[in-house]
Amino acid sequence: MESENFKNVNLVGYGREALIEFFSKLGEPSFRAVQTMKWIHQRGVTQFDAMTDLSKSLRAQLSQIATVEFPKVVNDIRSDDGTRKWLIELGDGNCVETVFIPEATRGTLCISSQVGCSLNCSFCATGRQGFNRNLETHEIISQVWIAKKLLQADGAERPITNIVLMGMGEPLLNYDNVIPALHLLLDDCSYGFSRRRVTLSTAGVVPGIEKLLEDCPVSLAVSLHAPSNSLRNELVPLNRKYPIEVLMASCRKYAAYDKRWRVTFEYIMLADVNDSLAHAKSLVKLLSSVPAKVNLIPYNEVEGLGYSRPGQKTLDEFREILLRAGIVAVTRKTRGDDVNAACGQLVGKFKDRTKRSSRLGVAAAPQELKKDEAICTV
Repeated sequence: MESENFKNVNLVGYGREALIEFFSKLGEPSFRAVQTMKWIHQRGVTQFDAMTDLSKSLRAQLSQIATVEFPKVVNDIRSDDGTRKWLIELGDGNCVETVFIPEATRGTLCISSQVGCSLNCSFCATGRQGFNRNLETHEIISQVWIAKKLLQADGAERPITNIVLMGMGEPLLNYDNVIPALHLLLDDCSYGFSRRRVTLSTAGVVPGIEKLLEDCPVSLAVSLHAPSNSLRNELVPLNRKYPIEVLMASCRKYAAYDKRWRVTFEYIMLADVNDSLAHAKSLVKLLSSVPAKVNLIPYNEVEGLGYSRPGQKTLDEFREILLRAGIVAVTRKTRGDDVNAACGQLVGKFKDRTKRSSRLGVAAAPQELKKDEAICTV
């Protein structure tokens, strides 16, 4: 293919194989892919003229047919606990949210995979806002590039140690764009994360879990939230399509990929809904045949949903039952809830194609700048 057939190709979402094919069609050797990946993802260079180990003629050609472009950060919000949330505006006016959670020994970046979410879990602000579209690969990976650049500007050399696809959306319902993004995260010529430091969270899209195991196995987290089908049907409507017994069979298969792996089960603790000692014992029985770690997540309030957080005594007693049964269980510390950056609170800003928000009477997410927020450019 001649270069005239390319027009404004954004190379941000191109992994190694895609770039090799791209340069091959330009008559260039495959090593150009590695050079370009390093310039974009490791050095943060966006102008082809600055990619000095490419020939001058190739740089001129790329400037005519390709781009290295990123979305714009319109809100940069900092929590009192150090959590940082960015509202990222996409090219079509939609916005997604990305969250960085700093800890003593790690820095976790939570990225989004869809504009909104179609699953409508009953406790989640994102699902209540509705759904607009899937993110493209370059929009997914751009969140990592942007966060890395802004965090480094604050003086950290490598602040991001872990990536979690736990932001807006269900990653496995955007499979064709998520998989190339995962490959970019793992590639040593771009971000170089290990498989154990990249976690994909799913509400239980069983066919996607099984495909992920074949195409790009990374750490798996499952939003479980209930030990029985009857309760999970209410909290996670997807359970009606892929019930717990089917989901558990898929998780056992996934965990068998590596003897060191455990499937992480996320369990949002809802007062008087799923937090009783009987629920804890049922959860122990359910997970008895799966190498598991359980993240107990005290509910983060979302206005209008009617749920509340259990008291500390309930949280401790629930966790103790799991621990006594030999299940690794931690109570996740709430981070960023003062800026609505905690689990279940991300809403972004977008037009709801599903009309769910209007049916439920949900107001558009307020995104006006406050005194402690800033507009960023990258």
